[in-house]
Amino acid sequence: MRRSTVVPGVTLLSTLMLTSCTSGSGTSSDGAGAGSSKTPATGGTVHILAGADFSHLDPGLGWDGGVNNFYRLIYRGLTTVGAGPGTESTKIVPDLATDLGTSSDDAKTWTYHLKDGLAFEDGAAIDSAAVKFGIERAWDPEMGGSPYPKELIEAPADYKGPYESGDLDSIETPDAKTVVFHLKKSFPDFPSALTMPNFTPFPKGTGAKHAFDTKPVASGPYKVASYVHGTSLKLVRNTEWKASTDKIRAAKPDAFEWTFGLDAATIDERMLAGQGTDVDAIAGNAGNIQPATLSRIQTPQLEARTLSGYGGCTTYMGMNTTRKYLSDLRVRKAIEYAVDKDTIVAALGGAKLATKASVIQPPTMIGRTDYDLYPHNVAKAKQLLAEAGVSGGFTLTLDNRPDPKNTAMAVAIQEALKPLNIKVKINTIDTSSYYEVIGTTAKQHDLAVTGWCPDWASGSTFLPPLFDGRRITPTANTNIAQLDNDAINRRIDEIAAMKNVDAANKAYGALDKQIMAQAPVVPLAYEKALLIPGANIAGAYLSASFSGGIDLVSVGLKDSGK
Repeated sequence: MRRSTVVPGVTLLSTLMLTSCTSGSGTSSDGAGAGSSKTPATGGTVHILAGADFSHLDPGLGWDGGVNNFYRLIYRGLTTVGAGPGTESTKIVPDLATDLGTSSDDAKTWTYHLKDGLAFEDGAAIDSAAVKFGIERAWDPEMGGSPYPKELIEAPADYKGPYESGDLDSIETPDAKTVVFHLKKSFPDFPSALTMPNFTPFPKGTGAKHAFDTKPVASGPYKVASYVHGTSLKLVRNTEWKASTDKIRAAKPDAFEWTFGLDAATIDERMLAGQGTDVDAIAGNAGNIQPATLSRIQTPQLEARTLSGYGGCTTYMGMNTTRKYLSDLRVRKAIEYAVDKDTIVAALGGAKLATKASVIQPPTMIGRTDYDLYPHNVAKAKQLLAEAGVSGGFTLTLDNRPDPKNTAMAVAIQEALKPLNIKVKINTIDTSSYYEVIGTTAKQHDLAVTGWCPDWASGSTFLPPLFDGRRITPTANTNIAQLDNDAINRRIDEIAAMKNVDAANKAYGALDKQIMAQAPVVPLAYEKALLIPGANIAGAYLSASFSGGIDLVSVGLKDSGK
């Protein structure tokens, strides 16, 4: 569960159904472009043009949509998400494990068995000890990454990982191919949590002091051949990987090469021009086409290469329910009715890059219920303010970031609230410190434009982090509405106790509407991925699990001899 920065590529796992949102010959309901859906040939090099480098090569530290996608090329875990367009890209499937695990003790104990023939790039066996050690690294004080190992697996309060504290008793290895996890609580969705990057196995004793950030130990089909931070990265085949053990990774190219540090406009120009090796290229870190480029991709040739679909996140405006004026539900509802979502979509680049939001969870979520409690209605908004006794007007401060899209959204909100006599003061915060500021309750103001992306196909990674009142913390707070509603808290507990994951996801869909009745946030938009792969790229589809970007494990070249 991560905030979305409303910048392509900095999102976490999104979920189920990838839906096309653009008409044209190159787009489809499963996010696969007509010109790039051909099965790739074996061989050649896929080039990736990217703005920023990956956050970390060490999966114990990195945790965002762009890097999670990359990790699958060099790392494997007990489980992963499926490979394929549409719903295939978010199914939870076995990877190193023979199946999705066997639970006992009311889903507090989980047992996994490893496949035969598994090895790291140096030929060392991937055994239960390696799985145990790799996961224990999550407790190391120098690690970061997803919170799930520490949140779910039983551990002493003073445990500090394998380098400092040694073995963790709650992960048992009765033999070389069996791993048994003892959890703190019942968790029926544990196979989904295991897809997170810091459940990656490593040879025991390796990787201390961030060693994997420069020299990873590969378990997937590729290994790092060279890496210059911020400039370039090259992967080549890992000859110890066996295709017979892996139903997910096609591993068609001989190599992948990243070029980092390119601005978005340059990437657009190169992808449209398609000169030299750029015919074998894709845009990295989701690599959305910029709004200024949209008018140039209407030719049949470019439309045939276009991939489009939801990115899997929700962009929203949080309303601090503890602040003067916003503590009144009528005022919050008035703001809900007043915000014009059409102007928000326009600010994000138009209908090809976003659609209006009314539900907290994005359209890609399992169990989601579609509804709109607050259709645009300025008269209704004025009526509610009159009932609250504040129709004379007041001032609110909106926290925001300085990039063009966020600035445009903030101005659209400012203009929408003017007819209500609500003056919006835009407080611009540097992007690098934005979430630290709005996540500190003492520094947060009235309103904040932000976003959220799920980690896997479950409302459990979306609604509780944002609206469970017991999760409000002085710093690193994710409930920026500071909503603490007894009925909602109680319902979150009831859903968490459900043993049937599908029933729980359906219940989260209903909870979404229950939360919106309290108007703690204004859902603004569901942003879309829109990419144009190189003309020689094959096997490309948008994955709902990786920021709406192209799933790297399936991509390759149409003609590897070009």
